[in-house]
Amino acid sequence: MIALAPLGRHEIDRVAHISVAPEQEQFCGSIPYHFALDEPECDFHIVLRDDRVVGFFKIDPAFASRYGFATPDEVGLRGMMIDQAEQGRGTGKAAMSALRPYLAARYDAPTCVLTVNVVNPAARAIYLSGGFYDEGALYHGGRIGPQHILRLNLHQKPIARGGELA
Repeated sequence: MIALAPLGRHEIDRVAHISVAPEQEQFCGSIPYHFALDEPECDFHIVLRDDRVVGFFKIDPAFASRYGFATPDEVGLRGMMIDQAEQGRGTGKAAMSALRPYLAARYDAPTCVLTVNVVNPAARAIYLSGGFYDEGALYHGGRIGPQHILRLNLHQKPIARGGELA
């Protein structure tokens, strides 16, 4: 069973084993990278499979201060990673499916927003399968090129937008 849970900043030992393939790290970073950043406003979270930590992500309530396309009432999803040994087992999809109720219970925000690089269609597909929707806008300030801007409604049921579920 896949579950999501908060992670304290002092608990790096719980996630130190998580790594992604070298070609994926450019998109999501690494555990040491995220723990070293000076971003006290970001909250850390884990993905569990049967009580075993298999993933990591952070929620950024100050996302709008970093990215002009976000609104101040949105939270941002950043640094999402599923351990490479766990990939291909449906864990990412299950985590994204669990994200809406998890975030809605913890954050007073109408939406969660993220960017996903246009050269990373596998990640985009996983986010879309979990209820994120793409309004068609691109963010051009990324290190690796343009990124899709995706949003997840936290307090509404999914609605159809442009042929994709929201």
